[in-house]
Amino acid sequence: MSTPVGTGTSSGPLTDKIKEDHQEMYEYYDLYKKAGKQGDRDAQERWARQLIWEVARHAVGEEIVVYPLMEKHLGAEGRKLADQDRADHQFVKEKLYKLESLTPGAADYDSLLDKVMAHLHEHNDSEEIKDLPLLEPAIGADASKTAATSFSRTKKFVPTRTHPSAPNRPPLETLAGFLAAPIDKLQDAFSKFPTEEMKEQAEN
Repeated sequence: MSTPVGTGTSSGPLTDKIKEDHQEMYEYYDLYKKAGKQGDRDAQERWARQLIWEVARHAVGEEIVVYPLMEKHLGAEGRKLADQDRADHQFVKEKLYKLESLTPGAADYDSLLDKVMAHLHEHNDSEEIKDLPLLEPAIGADASKTAATSFSRTKKFVPTRTHPSAPNRPPLETLAGFLAAPIDKLQDAFSKFPTEEMKEQAEN
């Protein structure tokens, strides 16, 4: 299969924000493993919760902001990549949901979490190497900055626990996936905040 033009390394506000999230996931996982080696079950439980929270927020943010952009600007290839990414997220959500019935630090918990992180590594690498290098030049710097801001905003509204049964396509994602969030009534609730330009004008 031929490699789409644009794959490789990528740079831009949206890419930077997503890569930052990916690194946070890995850091929380490392801290969870470190706590386990130290025999600190309380710390393990806390880092496990932080990790699941980060993954859940990140997934919903991508599904609402990033994947629709891929479908809009990258044509058939974008739709194909977005569908695969959603399938990856669904796998992870289902496993995270199962983790919540297990005990952090227990052998079955660690085994399942290891599988989740292995899957996430592969998924995240694919986004950084294939998806984002295609998307960034297609949308341009300004749109990338706007998308990065929107992506950050959506993360403020998603629930702390995963909802594998929630539809992962907007606008239903915002209604079903944000059930535990304070503002969950409108699909575009996250966009109803002052823009950066509005904030700058207010400061002048």
